[in-house]
Formats: sequence, C-alpha cells, structure tokens
Amino acid sequence: MTMTAYTIFFGDGEHAFKLTPAVIGELETKCGSGIGMIANRLFSRNFAQADVTETIRLALIGAGTPPKRAHEFIVAYVDGRPLIETYELAAKILERVLFGNPSETKGT
Repeated sequence: MTMTAYTIFFGDGEHAFKLTPAVIGELETKCGSGIGMIANRLFSRNFAQADVTETIRLALIGAGTPPKRAHEFIVAYVDGRPLIETYELAAKILERVLFGNPSETKGT
C-alpha cells in the first residue's frame, strides 16, 4: 500500500499525517473495529471520541512524529476541544487511506 502523507496546519504549524499498515493495525485495536468500520462511523458522523483522537495520533506517528510528541499534540490540540474541530481532520486522514490522493495521477 503506497500512500502519500496528508499535510495540513495542526496546532502549531504544518504537520504530516499518514496511516501506514502498521498503525492501521494499532488503530483497529484501539478503536475495536476494522478500518472500514472506523471510516464508516466517521463519514456517517456516528463516531466515538477514540475514532477521532486515535486516528489523528496514529497518523502523526505514521508520518514520522515520535509517539511521545504525537501524544503531546493530542493533549494540547485535541483533548478538551469541541470534536467538530478535529473531526474533519480525522475524516480527511481516513479518506486519504481509502481513496488515495485525488491530485495524484495513476500510472498505466
């Protein structure tokens, strides 16, 4: 699975987010569901808080942020904030995993 990182302003600057196969497994464990079900819950707005926070935390780690720093980002910029503020980021991360980057062309 090849996937480019999704880069956007988050918290204190531009950060990359990428769910690699290894962190997808961890996300599935943390959220108690497969990646498709997690995405379905987010896309239909029937999500749990862990669906949002763990998607963001693990995508930071998947893109190269050290785990301790990723946790610090969650504490500083996700925990205690209205969920809608971070819901859209989590949905975009999962959208990239499922559908790829719309600006990339596929080679034939």
